[in-house]
Amino acid sequence: MKKVILLFGLTAAIFVSCASLRGDIFIDRHREQMNSDLAEVEKLVVPLEAAGGEARRLQDDLLQARQKISSLENNASADAYFSGRLIAWSGRLAILEGRYSDAVRLQRQSQAAAAGNVPLIILGIRLEGDPAKRLEIIERELAIAGQHPSAPGFGELQIERGRALFETNRFSESAGAFDAAFSSGINPVYRDSYTRDRNRAWELRNTTGAAAGTLGVLGQDSISWGDCIAIARNETQLLRFISGGRNLTDAEFFNRLIERGFIPSTQDVTRNDWPATRPARDEIVTRAGAAWFIWHLHAEARGDRTLLSRYSARFATGSNPRSPIADIPPLSPFFDSILGCVETELMSMPDGRNFRPAQHIRGAELLAILRRIDN
Repeated sequence: MKKVILLFGLTAAIFVSCASLRGDIFIDRHREQMNSDLAEVEKLVVPLEAAGGEARRLQDDLLQARQKISSLENNASADAYFSGRLIAWSGRLAILEGRYSDAVRLQRQSQAAAAGNVPLIILGIRLEGDPAKRLEIIERELAIAGQHPSAPGFGELQIERGRALFETNRFSESAGAFDAAFSSGINPVYRDSYTRDRNRAWELRNTTGAAAGTLGVLGQDSISWGDCIAIARNETQLLRFISGGRNLTDAEFFNRLIERGFIPSTQDVTRNDWPATRPARDEIVTRAGAAWFIWHLHAEARGDRTLLSRYSARFATGSNPRSPIADIPPLSPFFDSILGCVETELMSMPDGRNFRPAQHIRGAELLAILRRIDN
């Protein structure tokens, strides 16, 4: 009888143990699925956040993210922690959709469901409009989370820190914050989405002391002829030969630079003739146009106008003219300017073979080149 009882007890214990194990496996798999679902939401929302003001134009992407969150909300109530994080992501998406009051409401709901979860912390930071105050919140949260890259939320907080530092013109620190985030083991979507911001911060790190009116232009991915003139006039001495120390208007600077040949009539490198058209001051400057502007200022600064025909005399003469740059025709009016900029390393070839003349030039990139010439 004792043996029967003992056997029954062992069988019951094994059954309970197996049931418990099956329960643990089910819970682990459920949590793994929830984390996978949230990672999918993260992949949809983070690129939209990185797009900033441009996110409103990405209506299809906004709709896709909203539909994904809505599809998960039915299962969210089963797990408070999952629910809290999902609600926080919904609030972050609401900001991008322009629904700030809903974002505040969702922040409260997330706090009630799972206080202190990382998406909620980031939601609170993004609801603060003042970058200086955001920075205070971020530094406080980093102090709580810990400064080790493996600390929960470290990477996400460093992304927000990089953004806030950029907005307060602390560009070198901003680039460092982005680098800290990327090396923390954070979801790769953050590197994919914020590398451009990191590179822009790095490019702007040496612009300390730039005139207030110029600083906004320096962060732009494309600039106009008016912007080029403003950068050269405000940040260098390269245009003093035009003004002679007089206070000329923007229109006067522009007209005189055209008359002296420092701004080309066209930016099309494939044209061998020089059109009679007149460029507009708000025309976006390409790399070809920038090379023309830069090389002519370089020749003027050195008092050597032979630089303006040095390369065509070498490569573009004879019965079989050739170009060492694949996408620049040897008989193009831009040939000397582009080859000169490349040979003197004022500008580079992005892939080592092509100049990409139709691409835009960034404001900070132009400033760095002009400062080299000015020095």
